[in-house]
Formats: sequence, structure tokens, C-alpha cells
Amino acid sequence: MRVKADEDVIIRLKALLSYQYGLEAGKALEGRKVEVEFSPATGRIRKVYVDGKYFGSIRASDGYLLVGIEGAKLLLKHLPSDRYRVVVARDAAPFIARGRTVFCKHVLWADPEIRAGDEVFVVDEKGRLLAVGRAILSGLEMSRSVKRGVCVKNRKSVGDYSL
Repeated sequence: MRVKADEDVIIRLKALLSYQYGLEAGKALEGRKVEVEFSPATGRIRKVYVDGKYFGSIRASDGYLLVGIEGAKLLLKHLPSDRYRVVVARDAAPFIARGRTVFCKHVLWADPEIRAGDEVFVVDEKGRLLAVGRAILSGLEMSRSVKRGVCVKNRKSVGDYSL
């Protein structure tokens, strides 16, 4: 059951976003209607909704926020233009938007600050969101040294993509 987030919960969510994506990310929740679902067993936050749309869920194993597509769109508006982004080639974009894995040979550029295990945003050459997923390699490895294999495990994708 969704409940309106009180000030303490919003502060915790802003701190989590700032830790995970940088100080600017916490501003994504300012002035918005935030609702949360709590786990009945543990009492911890499980799902987050912003302005009535699914924003993301908190992974129980490590407490990281796993953003959904709507959450990613909102975060991308508040983050610097290169933060936690993986830019892929135009020919691979439709496949990634439909849920396919991101391979290194399709990566044109990746934020050098990305570490393996980080939650990242996969975008096309024009900066349009294609998917969100977990980085398998660091940003430097994605864009420079490794040109074979998987670099981002796609978790959620936009589905429809038109050039």
C-alpha cells in the first residue's frame, strides 16, 4: 500500500540519490509528490513513486535504488549531461530499447566514473534514454580497452524506439 512520504523518508531518499548519482540527483525529488511502499516484513522502503509514477525500488541486498524508466527520465533532467551514461551506436539502439543486452562493441562513450556494479543509463547518440541497467565493466573499460563481451546488463528498457 502506497503512503505519502514524510520529511524523514524524503531526506533519506535524497541522500541515497546523492550518494548513488551525485549531489544534483537529490534535487530530482524537490517540489514533487513522493509516495512509498514499505515491506510488511521488515518495515523498509521497497518502492518509490514520484508524482504518481513508478520511480524505482530499493534493492534489499545493498540498499541501492534501482530506478525504473520514469525515474531515469526524471534523474537525467537533473544530472549533468554525461553523468552515469553509456552512449551506444545508432544501429544498436533499437535492439537495446527493446531489452537486449549492451555489448562493448556498440559503446561509443561511457562516463569514466562508472564502476562495475553501478546502475547506469543507456542512451543513444542524441541523448535519448534507451534503458537502465547494471554496469558489468567500468566506464574506462567500456569505452577504451575492451571491445568484446557484455558491458551493461539491461534491467529495464523503453520498449519503443524510433529514429
